[in-house]
Amino acid sequence: MAQRHTIILMQPTPNRATRTFMDYESVPAAMDGICGMIEKRLKEANPNLRNITYDISDLYKYIEALTDMSALVFDPSIRAYAPFDRSWIKQQAFQRLKRLAKN
Repeated sequence: MAQRHTIILMQPTPNRATRTFMDYESVPAAMDGICGMIEKRLKEANPNLRNITYDISDLYKYIEALTDMSALVFDPSIRAYAPFDRSWIKQQAFQRLKRLAKN
């Protein structure tokens, strides 16, 4: 599943006009993109800090604070995108960060 085209759908606020999407070449790239979003938010909130750190609970809180977030991952066996919910995204983000921490 790692190298399958992935679309992240999100709605940051209850206002439907905030709906957006991001597409990535793979699930790991999508998880990197989500981590990048929280890093950007943390840098904006703490402009005087040189190094920004966060842990998995911060990432989970960020994901849960969004009005909606889901993923569509291309499945070549059915030639369609399979939907995944916020829980799946959190699990994939955790696995991605765990792999990165080992390197």
